[in-house]
Amino acid sequence: MALHNKIDKRVLKEMIAKDPTHRRTVSFYRYMNIKDPYAYRDQLYRDWEAMGCLGRIYLANEGINAQMNVPIQRWNDFLDYLNEDEKLREMPLKIAVEDDDKSFYKLKIKVRKKIVADGLDDSTFNPWDTGRHLSAKEFNEALENGAIVIDMRNHYESEVGHFQGAVTPDADTFRQELKMVEEMLEGKEDQKIVMYCTGGIRCEKASAYFKHKGFKDVNQLRGGIIEYAHQIENEGLENKYIGKNFVFDERLGERISEEVIAHCHQCGAPCDDHTNCANLECHLLFIQCEECEKKYDNCCSEACQEVVHLPEEEQRERRKGKRLHGDARNVFRKGRFTERMKHLGACIEESESLST
Repeated sequence: MALHNKIDKRVLKEMIAKDPTHRRTVSFYRYMNIKDPYAYRDQLYRDWEAMGCLGRIYLANEGINAQMNVPIQRWNDFLDYLNEDEKLREMPLKIAVEDDDKSFYKLKIKVRKKIVADGLDDSTFNPWDTGRHLSAKEFNEALENGAIVIDMRNHYESEVGHFQGAVTPDADTFRQELKMVEEMLEGKEDQKIVMYCTGGIRCEKASAYFKHKGFKDVNQLRGGIIEYAHQIENEGLENKYIGKNFVFDERLGERISEEVIAHCHQCGAPCDDHTNCANLECHLLFIQCEECEKKYDNCCSEACQEVVHLPEEEQRERRKGKRLHGDARNVFRKGRFTERMKHLGACIEESESLST
């Protein structure tokens, strides 16, 4: 039995688009000791594929990080499976705030060095010694009482949504942000620090890191933005989050409040809908309004638009030998003029080469 999917992703996307199966999108993580993540990976793949589960799961010696799409008719079987596995028993689950049954189109389980790439190489650092976990109510109170609130996500995530008054570092990656935040907080070791992210996993690592660095009052939002959204609805609390919550699946976002705080990267109109450039050679993640989507055929530039109108065989030929982005995201750099000009310059060169 093949323990990975061999079907072309475009075929898979067409299949899932036509599939009437109702599914539930869920995410979870746990820092724990996995002695043989490769053997565990094969076990999970066999069992979850048999249930019809889809998703992206990362395993490492330090734990598991999963975003999954489970058929509703197998949901109870999935819960039973988690509780029968001592590593996954009583796992806190974050259910998607908005769901369309199409968040994933295949099952992918990978073994990595770490479940969250942090760039840290410190043998004295204990990732299990985390900060205090705050409920939505306690988090709101901390905001109101002047705590330093840090968004531990990437710039393209906070661009479409964040908590009122939060510090939103212009970081491309989590490993980059850890160092940026450490510099920002220099001299504030005695102040109350509150961190948040999508589902909690990055804050789990970050809060432990800052405790390790000597910060006295380190806190994190329990369950991240996803759990916060459920708690404020269930408990009738004030929603202090504005905009969308970016998610790393096919949905690319779920709405937490009605405010639209971002703008189309092409025309500047109010918009917070992320998309990937239709030119697979580019695949840039950027914000695009409906009007620009039609104007540019879901592309980030006229150059990419010309590429997608080439015969499919010619497009494949152009991509040969080029390193595509895979799990890494090619993203529009918010607020980075030189990066934007570099991208536009590359697009102009592409356009000129196509016209000659």
